[in-house]
Amino acid sequence: MAKSRPFSDANPDLRRRPQCPSPPVAEVERQLWQWLSPATFKPTTGVRNTDDKRLRNRILTLPVMVAVVLSLVYRQINGLSELLRVLQMEGLLWVEPMALSRTALDKRFRSLPVSLLSQLLTQVQAQLATRPTGTVLSEPWQALQSRFPAIWIADGSTLEELRRQLKAWRGHPSTLLAGKLMMVVELFSHRPVAMQYDEKAKANDKAFGDWLLTTLPVGGLLVFDLGFFAFPWFDQFTETGRYFVTRQREKTAHTRQRVLSRGERYCDEIIVMGQYRSNPCRHPVRMVSVQWGTTWYRYLTNVLDPEHLSAQQVCDLYRRRWRIEEAFCVTKRLLGLAYVWVGDTNGIQIQIVATWMFYAVLNDLCAQVAIALHQPIEKISLEMVFRGLYHYSRARLHDDTTELIPFYQQHHQLLGLVKATRKRHRQYEHQWAEVWGNVPGCCPVVPP
Repeated sequence: MAKSRPFSDANPDLRRRPQCPSPPVAEVERQLWQWLSPATFKPTTGVRNTDDKRLRNRILTLPVMVAVVLSLVYRQINGLSELLRVLQMEGLLWVEPMALSRTALDKRFRSLPVSLLSQLLTQVQAQLATRPTGTVLSEPWQALQSRFPAIWIADGSTLEELRRQLKAWRGHPSTLLAGKLMMVVELFSHRPVAMQYDEKAKANDKAFGDWLLTTLPVGGLLVFDLGFFAFPWFDQFTETGRYFVTRQREKTAHTRQRVLSRGERYCDEIIVMGQYRSNPCRHPVRMVSVQWGTTWYRYLTNVLDPEHLSAQQVCDLYRRRWRIEEAFCVTKRLLGLAYVWVGDTNGIQIQIVATWMFYAVLNDLCAQVAIALHQPIEKISLEMVFRGLYHYSRARLHDDTTELIPFYQQHHQLLGLVKATRKRHRQYEHQWAEVWGNVPGCCPVVPP
């Protein structure tokens, strides 16, 4: 009889981390070279580090550090010791083989200004804005996308606990978390837009409210969850000409002003919230109630005109908020953000920027695959596209003329790049037809 293993409450992402680095992928490295342009990096001699000291010429320059942090992510290198071996034996990206000490690299992680890497992330995002998104939308949704200058999703996520061997953990009797990350992505293309880090792991989502309002352009639409539910924040959206979609909190007192439309399983109405409070919501909002299965769900928006945003679109927009949850899952579990390299706050921010930089590259790769396979980007599995890079690197050993997108196009069934239609998807389509099938002008986000 086989012996049963003792139960472990440790993070499963850390228990199953890869032990060997993944092979380099020529196509990905060429894309990183094209977008980041290491030869044109801003000189760091005029920049001050975290200790307010001017940076001098050294071996660990900005191009070297960018190559190091990106390789840690995209090649799944398990820790700094393994990274130093790979760097000394074969080099990383555009950096030739070189010998370094672990102490020097650790100190550099603590002193390199994260603002330099943030500028590179902005550069990558500017390059992405000019590329096709791979998004296939029906006509009403295309009109909606053109009506708002930005349709974004915002959500926060608490980072994992620091490992016991990190110096920052020593002296803390309890678990020490790595902080909190607030992320904004585009709703349809899933591209990262902006991010904010707070070293306070228990920081409330509302603490990022002012930053989100200033980041969202005037006329833009932001989708968020109940963590941001606050009457003053809703009023700020209306007063500054910005829009939101969120979920109604249970037992929130409100007064109905008028009903816009009503069906057997939905109701669209204008309400005023905070009826029995000293600080009620000053501006009316719109509440869309829909019966999904046996449960009624209620969504809020300050877009009061159903001609600009229909009741069905309000519900579907909030349903797509889960895309950012998938993005957090991918970056933590697949790209290793659940494992913190350095316990210092500066090093954590460097890891976050590098992870989201490669996530942006990976998301663009999914868009190219979606266009090649004539599929919406929602049907492309980002995880399988990432895992397929290993098989592509092996194919390049036999034929160095093999290109990445044609390789994916040829072997997409074997690699499982297109998500299968499962029972829950069919149930959703059936319930969607029951709720919205008889409503004029309603259509799904992605055309069949």
